Amino acid sequence: MGGKVVTVAQQKGGAGKTTLAAHLAAYWSQSGRNVAAVDIDPQGSFTHWTELRFQARPNHGLGFGFARLSGWRLPHELDRLAREHDVVVVDSAPHAQADSRTAIRYSHLVLVPVQPSPMDLWATLPTLELARMEKRRAMLVINRMPPRSLLAAEMAQKLAEIDVKVANIVLGNRTGYASSLGHGLGVTEAEPGTTAALELSRLADEVALYAGLD
Repeated sequence: MGGKVVTVAQQKGGAGKTTLAAHLAAYWSQSGRNVAAVDIDPQGSFTHWTELRFQARPNHGLGFGFARLSGWRLPHELDRLAREHDVVVVDSAPHAQADSRTAIRYSHLVLVPVQPSPMDLWATLPTLELARMEKRRAMLVINRMPPRSLLAAEMAQKLAEIDVKVANIVLGNRTGYASSLGHGLGVTEAEPGTTAALELSRLADEVALYAGLD
């Protein structure tokens, strides 16, 4: 049985797409899974993070396979990587670019991070619609939730109006997510035992179960 392709997609910029992809790749690798990560975003933020990670871990390497892909090679390479790894994490481009559509088409699960505001939620609808058109399962991940926020109730009401799976674990607005990436690490590696690390690990386990990872 081949591995699963999990594409992190969001047409709206600034939702935390690359941050989520990087932390998932680091955690699943740390947990013993054979992971490949793919950057198809022309901005290359995921690629820059892997370069920093390689420098920060001179004796360990990345801990997972990595490729920056685009164009006609993408379907073939995603298929190959899925055969050779337990999970392939794809950081896609914002907006409805051709490579993002291809990645969604070849995915087993599309993760859609969304910040806790109605306007951000509305901006996710094109991504969710694209997943539906490609007949791929999608999961919304609420990201950067402020502490003690009234937005939680408001988001719950708005989410009830959308027919989509929502992750039970909500990621808070915590500095550990950004600061750990700045050192080339995932938060579960840089700050084990913290609330951010626990949150991320629980989300990653939930995503793995929903995606059908072994």
